[in-house]
Amino acid sequence: MPPPHERHDYTTDDVGSPTNPMAFLGQDYQKLLQKSLSRKKLYIDELFPPNNSSIGTLDKEADLDYNNIVWKRPSELVSPRKPFFTVDGISRFDYQQGSKLGNCWFLASIGALTSTDEKTLLLKKDIINQVIPANQSFSNNYAGIFHFRFWRFGKWIDVVVDDLLPTVDGDLIFVGSKTSNEFWPTLLEKAYAKVCGSYADLDGGFISEALMDFTGGVHMEFVLNEAPAHLWNIMNRAAKSQTLMGCGTYQGESSEAVSSSGIVGGHAYTVTGVCKVMSKGHPVHLVRVLNPWGNTEWTEAWSDKSSLWDTVRKEDLKWRENLDNGEFWMSMEDFTRNFESLDICCLCPDFLDRSSGCHWKSQRNFGKWISGTTAGGSMDNKGTFWKNPQFRVRIEELSEDCTHEEGAENVLVSLMQNHEKRNRSSQKNYKIGFYIFKMRGESGKFSAKFFSDKTPVVMKSFENLREVMEFFWLEPGEYLIVPCTENPGETASFVLSIFSKHETHFEYIEETEEDEETEENEDDP
Repeated sequence: MPPPHERHDYTTDDVGSPTNPMAFLGQDYQKLLQKSLSRKKLYIDELFPPNNSSIGTLDKEADLDYNNIVWKRPSELVSPRKPFFTVDGISRFDYQQGSKLGNCWFLASIGALTSTDEKTLLLKKDIINQVIPANQSFSNNYAGIFHFRFWRFGKWIDVVVDDLLPTVDGDLIFVGSKTSNEFWPTLLEKAYAKVCGSYADLDGGFISEALMDFTGGVHMEFVLNEAPAHLWNIMNRAAKSQTLMGCGTYQGESSEAVSSSGIVGGHAYTVTGVCKVMSKGHPVHLVRVLNPWGNTEWTEAWSDKSSLWDTVRKEDLKWRENLDNGEFWMSMEDFTRNFESLDICCLCPDFLDRSSGCHWKSQRNFGKWISGTTAGGSMDNKGTFWKNPQFRVRIEELSEDCTHEEGAENVLVSLMQNHEKRNRSSQKNYKIGFYIFKMRGESGKFSAKFFSDKTPVVMKSFENLREVMEFFWLEPGEYLIVPCTENPGETASFVLSIFSKHETHFEYIEETEEDEETEENEDDP
């Protein structure tokens, strides 16, 4: 029997598409809003109630006495002033981290989502409005209910929350706003906590996870000590398009220890821009980084107070800021030395190609590994590997609109696992990866015999992450992709996505009656 399988290329009206997101937990925002307005009662969310179950079990280091928690609405917190959803728009400097959660990965992602300037505001506006729907306020049609949208495992969801917020002694205990009567950051965090199961489920994570949940697009990871020489050029093109960028530092000897140069170990940051300046007649490539704490900055070359800014042309001084707001510049060389990885998430990776006429295409398939039938494990498991779901890919010749660079990456494959657990912290990821084999016109599902003497042209090493990806070059032709867990017998759903600047045909290989007979013969002792 073939595994449950679904192919998805969105049309405008599909449930789960950006324009028609699924109602999370079956809660329809408009219906609940109208119901509350007609009853003239402020909304209380029964599925994420204002009690300790929504807080979850925090780390002992949080030192929080649950008995002291009081849930209050914004109007109670800022009285006699009025609360606002936004004050002077949405900015990367609006929010501040609470003291009870280690969720810098989520905050750095908010920074990436809201990082705009005059040139990128229009580009980012679509992404911001997708996650944070417009026309929400504490005045017009206010009923104590708000909603936000996230991309989760291949589908967009619309998440409803009430505005009852956890406080101790009248102060918010999680994310707040630097403008005390602005509440979009606090409500966004509450919605994401609801999706993840509780506030405690936001403790610890990877920035790529939230970046993908904000875009529903493609994720690229660059290990910076192996970074390509042209990475700054990639970042420069990315910064001018619809992308979100974040980065992470190496783990220090102790949790979030601050180095002598101001870099926090084991910490997530936002990349908010790049620029090139002329210093003493020589070009210098710079990267701008934001610490989600809103303080603790890089103090070396090209930092806020660096004397190197005295060496640049007058027109380059526009980049210099000395605001002690957690944002700073550093050279590309220092960036790759002090940070371990760079994550770029975007709706479409067209910026990777230097030709503006080149458009990357994406396709996505959904499937399942089922213990005993389609969870065959890695190639080390010769008797069962072939039972994994198999996908056929045909890559056409490259369009004349795209840059022809032999050996340059032209395909990105992403594999994401989903255990469909209600609480993020209870989802223990398996080690997952994938293999790609060259094909020569064969049809049907491939048996163990096919793989016995085949060497994959691509092998993605196994990692226990929610999502793994690989960026590589494939010549035009037919290929077989086999996504798998490292060990056989591990049950989970998965999303397999392929992005390519070539025209690409991507399909699941159905199992035929002939294949089932082959399977029985393969299993016979």
